[in-house]
Amino acid sequence: MLILFDNGTPRTLARYLIDRHAITEARARGWQELENGKLLNEAEAAGFEVLVTTDKNMSYQQNLTGRKIAVVVLGKGRWTLIQPFVAQVVAAVNAAKPGSFIKVDIPFN
Repeated sequence: MLILFDNGTPRTLARYLIDRHAITEARARGWQELENGKLLNEAEAAGFEVLVTTDKNMSYQQNLTGRKIAVVVLGKGRWTLIQPFVAQVVAAVNAAKPGSFIKVDIPFN
């Protein structure tokens, strides 16, 4: 799958996904300033299948009905908090279907 990492997504996470997926960061495309709706439009038009983000409000702000892109929302943005839950994040990305929101809860430890 072609995956887009939003600004808050730690790039270290890509190491755990690159064996099965192609990953690009929003900033590499010049999309770091785009609001959520515009970012989804651009990502979808560019062929991205999954957006990985730390923006917990996206599921409330955006309707994915009829979209080709899925969104995986990480509960936290710091790598040290995400690292113990990498298997859950990878599983969520692998299970993502067009138009779906998947939230990966990452408790604060």
